[in-house]
Amino acid sequence: MVLGAGTVLLAATGAAQAIESCVAALKKQAIAAGVRPDVAERMLAGAVFDEKVIRFSTSQPEHKTEIWDYMAFLVDVQRIEDGKKYLKQNRRTLTAIEKRYGVDRHVVLAVWGIESDFGNYRGDFYTPHALANLACAGKRRQKYFRGELMKTLQIASRGDVPAKDFVGSWAGAFGQTQFMPSTYNSLAVDYDGDGRKDLVNSVPDALASTANFLKNAGWRDSRPWGFEVKVPKGYSGPSGRKKYTSLSTWNKRGLTRIGGGALSGKLEAALIRPAGANGPAFLVTRNFRALRSYNASTSYGLAIALLSELVAGREPFKTPWPTDNPGLSRAQRLDLQKLLNRNGFDVGKPDGKVGPATRAGIRKAEAKHGMPVTGRPSWNVYYALGGR
Repeated sequence: MVLGAGTVLLAATGAAQAIESCVAALKKQAIAAGVRPDVAERMLAGAVFDEKVIRFSTSQPEHKTEIWDYMAFLVDVQRIEDGKKYLKQNRRTLTAIEKRYGVDRHVVLAVWGIESDFGNYRGDFYTPHALANLACAGKRRQKYFRGELMKTLQIASRGDVPAKDFVGSWAGAFGQTQFMPSTYNSLAVDYDGDGRKDLVNSVPDALASTANFLKNAGWRDSRPWGFEVKVPKGYSGPSGRKKYTSLSTWNKRGLTRIGGGALSGKLEAALIRPAGANGPAFLVTRNFRALRSYNASTSYGLAIALLSELVAGREPFKTPWPTDNPGLSRAQRLDLQKLLNRNGFDVGKPDGKVGPATRAGIRKAEAKHGMPVTGRPSWNVYYALGGR
C-alpha cells in the first residue's frame, strides 16, 4: 500500500508528539539516576523527532562496499601525509602511551586518523538528541540506547566533557576516537592528569584511551598485527580469521611472506583473503582481532593496519586488488561531485560524502555513458565525466 502525503504527515506528527513525552520521561529518569537536573535539562532541551537518525538505524546499505573502495577512501595520500605530520607533533605522547599500554603507537595514531581524521571531523549529530530518538522512536534496541543516553548524561554531569561537545555519530559514539558512552565509562582514561576523562578536547586522553581499549581487547606488542603473504596457486587448505595455527605450519602449507622473511616459529596466525583468491592475502595474529573489536569489519581492520604501516614509513600492500575499476580518494570523491553537477547531474553542494543524492547522480551518469548502473564512486565514471 502506498501512503498518501497526509498519512505520512500524520505519522510524523505522531512521532514528534511521542518524542516530546518520552524525552520528558527520560529527563526524570536521568535525574533519578544522579544526573544533575541542569545538565539533563540543557542536553535534552530541544530534542525533536529526527527522521535521519531513525532512517540510519533501520536502513540497510544499498550496496556492498568493495574493499578497494573502502581502502581508497580511508587510506588516501592526504590521510597518510597528515598521519606523518600528527605522528611528529605527538611523538612524545604516543611513545609514552606505547610504553605504558604496550600498543604500537602507529596503530593508535591510525585509529585516530580513521575515526575522526585526527580530530578534524567529529560527526554530524548531537548525540544526546540522537540517542533520545533511538530510545523513544527507534525500531530496535530501545533499552540499549536508553542506557547509552543515561551514560552520556552522567559523563557530562561528572564534568568530564562539556554538554555542548557531545557531537558524533547517529548511534551515540563521540570523541576523537569515537567511543560509545558505555565504553567511555569503562575504558576512557585521564592521561593528561587534569582530573577529567575528556576524549573530545584532550588529544592525550583520546589516544591513551584508544590504547587502553586495544590492550583490553587483547593487543600484545610482542606480536605484529600480521603481514601480507603469497598463497601457492591452487591452494585449497584452511583459511578464515578464526583458524589460527603456527607460522611454521603455514610454511609447510606453502605460504611465503611477501617482501622476504621466514615463516617460522610458534606465533599463531590465521589466513584471510578479503577479496578472494585473486586479491591480496594476509596472515593475521590475534592483534588483528583486537583491531576488529573496535569495528567488527575486516576491511576496517585492514585500513587501520595499512595506515599504521604507511605512517611508520613501511611498505604498502604489494598485491593489487582484483579490479580494473578502482575506488576514489576523498579528494577525488569531492571532484566527482563537482563533475556530476557540471555535467547536469545535480547532487547538491559537493562535500566529498557519497550519500543517496550522489549515488543517484552517478547512476544517471553511468546510464548516459553506457556503463553498468551501480551508483559506485569509481574511477570509470570519474574519468568519463572528465576527471584526471
